[in-house]
Amino acid sequence: MNTNNLSVTAQPTIGFTSDNIAGTSPQVLEALARCNVGQESPYGNDEYTQNVERMLCEIFETDVSVFLVPTGSAANALCLSVLSPPWGSILCHPESHINNDECGAPEFFTNGAKLVSIEGDNAKIDPVQLQAKIRNKVGDVHSVQPSVVSITQATETGSIYSVAEIEAIGAICRDAGVRLHMDGARFANALVALDCSPAEMTWKAGVEALSFGATKNGVLAAEAIVLFDKSLAPEMGFRRKRGGHLCSKMRFLSAQIDAYLRDDLWLKNARHANDMAARLSEGLSAIEGIELAGQTESNIIFCQLPQEVIDNLISQGFRFYHDRWGPGVVRLVTMFSTQPEEVDRFVSATKQLLS
Repeated sequence: MNTNNLSVTAQPTIGFTSDNIAGTSPQVLEALARCNVGQESPYGNDEYTQNVERMLCEIFETDVSVFLVPTGSAANALCLSVLSPPWGSILCHPESHINNDECGAPEFFTNGAKLVSIEGDNAKIDPVQLQAKIRNKVGDVHSVQPSVVSITQATETGSIYSVAEIEAIGAICRDAGVRLHMDGARFANALVALDCSPAEMTWKAGVEALSFGATKNGVLAAEAIVLFDKSLAPEMGFRRKRGGHLCSKMRFLSAQIDAYLRDDLWLKNARHANDMAARLSEGLSAIEGIELAGQTESNIIFCQLPQEVIDNLISQGFRFYHDRWGPGVVRLVTMFSTQPEEVDRFVSATKQLLS
C-alpha cells in the first residue's frame, strides 16, 4: 500500500499528567519584564526581596525569615538540613516526595540523616504510629536520633491534612522535642480547600519550617523557604549559599513571588485548579464502570480504568500518568490553566469509550 498520500490529523494534546506542565501566569511574566528594567543590588539585597518577606510576614501573621530558591527540591532539602543533624532521622510517609522523588537530596544536604517511613492512610502520617516511633532508641548512640517529622500538604495523592491532624502531629513533635517541617509544594491548594488561615495551617499548629510552593501554581521557577523559628535563619543563609542556591539576580525570583502573592493570585489559581478537579471527579464518578480512589480534596484524582480505555484516550491526545501505581490506575492532575472544556472533553471521551 502506498502511504505517501495518506494524511494524519494530529490530535490536540490535553494534559493531566502534572501541574508542572502548565505555563506561567501572565501576571508573573509581566512582573519579570518590569523588574528587568534598571539595576538592583544582588543576592537578595534588593527591594523586591525585602517586599516579599514583608508580604509573607503579613500572610502568616507573624515575623518570619524567608529564603528564596529556584526549586522545590532545594526548599525541602535545605529546610531539613537546618532541622536535623547528620545522625538524625527524618520521619515521613513512604509516599512523600522527599522519600520518592528527591534523588537523595535530603540525605545529601543533611550530610546523612536517615529517612524513616511512618505509615498512614491516604498518604498521611498516622499519629498513633508516629507516637510509637518518635521516641525509638532515643539516646542510643548506635542509632539515628528522631529529629524531624516532615508532612506533605497537600499530599502526593491529593489528600489534605486537616488543621486538627496537623495540630495532633505538632503536639507529638513538641512533646518529643522533634522539629516539624511541611512540604508545601501544593500549599495553596490545601489552604483554599480547608478555608483556614495560613497561620492556622502552619506555625499555630506547630510547623517550624515550610517549603512554600509556587512553581506548580503559576510561577516560572521560584519557591520560598519560610522559617517560623527565626533562630534557624543564620545557618540557612550559609547552607543556601554552600548548596548553590543563592541566586545573584535574586530580584527575578522575588518578582515572581511578589506577583504570585499580590491580589491573591496564588489563592485564585489554586481555587481554580481545585474546582477543575472537582468538575473532573464529578463527571467521571457519574460514568458506570469507573472507580475513583477516595475523595477529591485538592487538584489530584486517582481512578481505575480498563487498559483499552487508557490506550484509546492516549491515542486521542489526552496525557496522564497510568503506569506507576499498578494496572489500570490513572492519576489526573488539574492546574491553574486547566479549562472547563478540556475537563468536559476528557469526561465525554471516557464515557463514550465505556458505553
